[in-house]
Amino acid sequence: MSKINGADVGFEQEIWKAADVLRGNMDASEYKHVVLGLIFLKYISDAFEQRYQELVAEGKGYEEDRDEYTYLNIFFVPEEARWSRIAENAHTPEIGVIIDKAMQAIERENPRLRGILPKNYARPELDKRRLGDIVDIFTNVSMKEHGDTKDILGRTYEYMLSKFAEQEGRNAGEFYTPVCVVKTLVEILEPYKGRVYDPCCGSGGMFVQSSKFVQSHQGNLQDISIYGQEANPTTWKMCQMNLAIRGIEANLGPGPDDTFFNDLHPTLKADYILANPPFNMSGWGADRLQDDKRWIYGVPPAGNANFAWLQHMIYHLSARGKMGVVLANGSLSSQTAGEGEIRRRIIEADLVECIVAMPPQLFYSTQIPVSLWFINKRKKQPGKTLFIDARKMGKMVTRSLRELTHDEIRVLADAHKAFEAGTLEEVKGFCAIATIEEIAKHDYILTPGRYVGIEEPEDDGEPFEEVMERLTSELADLLRQSHELEQAIRGRLGAIGYEI
Repeated sequence: MSKINGADVGFEQEIWKAADVLRGNMDASEYKHVVLGLIFLKYISDAFEQRYQELVAEGKGYEEDRDEYTYLNIFFVPEEARWSRIAENAHTPEIGVIIDKAMQAIERENPRLRGILPKNYARPELDKRRLGDIVDIFTNVSMKEHGDTKDILGRTYEYMLSKFAEQEGRNAGEFYTPVCVVKTLVEILEPYKGRVYDPCCGSGGMFVQSSKFVQSHQGNLQDISIYGQEANPTTWKMCQMNLAIRGIEANLGPGPDDTFFNDLHPTLKADYILANPPFNMSGWGADRLQDDKRWIYGVPPAGNANFAWLQHMIYHLSARGKMGVVLANGSLSSQTAGEGEIRRRIIEADLVECIVAMPPQLFYSTQIPVSLWFINKRKKQPGKTLFIDARKMGKMVTRSLRELTHDEIRVLADAHKAFEAGTLEEVKGFCAIATIEEIAKHDYILTPGRYVGIEEPEDDGEPFEEVMERLTSELADLLRQSHELEQAIRGRLGAIGYEI
């Protein structure tokens, strides 16, 4: 992970390097839960221990009183689950069983965590010597909340998620959206206050960045309420841990479930929706949902769920709600299976506020080019849409991965803010504003390149006449050299009996 935009506090890289060496032959997808579970266990134990010592210092004997922890949103950790006991037994044959029992004990004491924590550390295929070494790694790193490192473990968790996504490649899409993509959505939407929803929330990255945005702008986390849904059981648990580690309360429903077939928040009207749904998902069950009330703008095709996701989210927007969603570029221009008609109706309903064409190679899981759609039920510029072409942005941080920098994200957010204020100056090749009528002339295709045009070449100050004189002189010289070479070749071939 680069230092441009990812989670990087310094020691996470060292933890990753050390822990990764110990992985052995275990797949990244399996090893992920070993490491993330231990990070979570260390975090809640550290937080508990800090509060425990405060209560001991008070001298009133309340250090084992569960309520003294829960009212501060600190998980109560029973004695057999505290990290000190796990550390003492790190290199015993029973370490796997001890960790599993610790997880079970924590779940018993904290209903919010019931059924969420990994409890398979005792399985035979997990090398106990390596497991003990990983425990040592976390034991030797101070993760208590203090000073400007209070978020240190949450960022470690985030960093680990990014590294596992890098290792898992194509399979990472179901749980991880690159931080720079999420930050772009958040910086443009500005979710200060209200209900925030993600119908395919993965490991919770949208929620984490939303809460960071509120905190960084001196807001109050109590002013936002978070709702989500995730179909993959393992990813749903990962999301619960990711949010718990940051003290974020969220309603993710009673368990994992399919958003299309069992909407866990059927009456929700969200103020902000942020999502990165699966790209171009086929076989999503359209045949059984033909008459669904969510399809206000048309029945989505069975072969592609892009407009099913989009309409599901629009349905869940409040009267003043707005949303940002990552979709494959095909959604901008496809005319097949009724998609063009659905897109036309959404545009004519004046919902599309902004489209951002993103640069390639942002995702570990796919090379499919993507765009960000911003939908707004209460646009500040009615009848107009902002188009931004950001395809040239980003820095390559590995041979195959690109990231948007903090400054570039700020440029995109500022352009949107200026558009809302009516002060945006269009820039050829980068941004343009189009009316619904102008979009109609392009057959309701939303590809930004159609509207922003081609970037003007830089003027080097050389007068046109001088440029043409120089170029024609250069061309004449090249033609002369070409003629001389032709004659030389003819002479060589003639010398050996070949004529052209």
